[in-house]
Amino acid sequence: MPGSSAKPKFERSRCPIANLLDLFGDKWTLLVVRDILVAGRHRFGELEANREAIPSNLLADRLERLRRARVISRRRYQAKPPRYEYFMTRKGRDLGPLLREMARWANRHMPGTWVPPVELMEVSEELET
Repeated sequence: MPGSSAKPKFERSRCPIANLLDLFGDKWTLLVVRDILVAGRHRFGELEANREAIPSNLLADRLERLRRARVISRRRYQAKPPRYEYFMTRKGRDLGPLLREMARWANRHMPGTWVPPVELMEVSEELET
């Protein structure tokens, strides 16, 4: 963190790619980010209903991992039982250009991939700080 005197802890190395993969390098995490950031899905049920059919236990784990990393934040919308909506933080919104470039690369080099409409390639303005 800026201004922090504590030295950052790295899981494997100081390599930026290795560190990015430690957080986002599984089959599901970037899809959760995509659904919140690009598709505007904010509730657990909406995220669980994605086309890739993420299992609920993995979705809960990925949401918590992203929350701990301060990529997303949550806001309670129901008290009993407690239910939350998830929003990108500024840190999470910075992933928008990366996701767009990944989609462009796939469209260019993986024939048959779906080409998102221009409006889906724009990052939603919804932001929770």
